[in-house]
Amino acid sequence: MTTFKCKRGDVVLVGFTFSDESGKKLRPTAVVSTSAYHRGRQEVVVSAITSNVERRLFGDHLLADWEAAGLLFPSLVTGILRTIKHSMIERKLGSLRKSDRDGFDRELRRILGL
Repeated sequence: MTTFKCKRGDVVLVGFTFSDESGKKLRPTAVVSTSAYHRGRQEVVVSAITSNVERRLFGDHLLADWEAAGLLFPSLVTGILRTIKHSMIERKLGSLRKSDRDGFDRELRRILGL
């Protein structure tokens, strides 16, 4: 597994271990944290991405340009946030376009009450 520099808005593939530790599944996520955060810690804050666009919940943002983000299907960035180690990132898939970053930023402000 290679550690590389990621930036806010990157869509990265992350290896998540099953809760019973029986295996690992690769899932796309969006990088939420900033480069300054990454320099200060060995961690990255990410938001889960799902292709289940029918189940849109509070804090989710439907991606207008999911293909530019390197995704295979219409997707949404969810309000599910997680802090991970840099080493959990397998590779970069793409990046959120500015309009999608702005839309998700609005949802983040609603999630966090900012």
